[in-house]
Amino acid sequence: MLKYTRRISIMEKIVMTIDDKKITTEEGKTILEAALNAGINIPRLCYNEKLKPYGACRLCMVEVNNGKRTRMVASCAYPAQNGLTVDTKSASVIKMRKLLIELLWPLAQDLAKEYGIVKSRFSAEHPSCNMCGLCVRYCAEIKKNKVAYFKGRGIDREVAVLPGKSADCVYCEECYTLCGGGWIVNK
Repeated sequence: MLKYTRRISIMEKIVMTIDDKKITTEEGKTILEAALNAGINIPRLCYNEKLKPYGACRLCMVEVNNGKRTRMVASCAYPAQNGLTVDTKSASVIKMRKLLIELLWPLAQDLAKEYGIVKSRFSAEHPSCNMCGLCVRYCAEIKKNKVAYFKGRGIDREVAVLPGKSADCVYCEECYTLCGGGWIVNK
């Protein structure tokens, strides 16, 4: 008689430190997910729990130290690791966030207030779009339509809709609630 054995996958517990607080999370989680589960807020614009990590806005940057070196990483895409020390409010992190908030000025007013920024040094090329990609990613990953896409490169990059498919996009409207800038609504 054949005996069937069931393989039970036990998720390894990860212990790390975020802002001098010991955090326990599960294997496969990112720093951002571990922080949010522990009640530690890290600002973010392009993160959505339904979508794959993207790291476009960079507002979730944190400083990590693995015992050998310290570096800046996007917490939404960086895996939680045993023994990792994370600083979400170091001088380097704050300086970077302030610069990013200025670059994303029209869409980051709440964060601007939180970080004490009253004016941006930069002019906005795309005042209603922060290029977070939530709409593009939602269309591709969840809807499986790939109607919205990024067109161009660098400062000429913009979100576009495939020619002849604008009706598919307009009638779907599912990504509208994800968009902080109201790009599609304003198109």
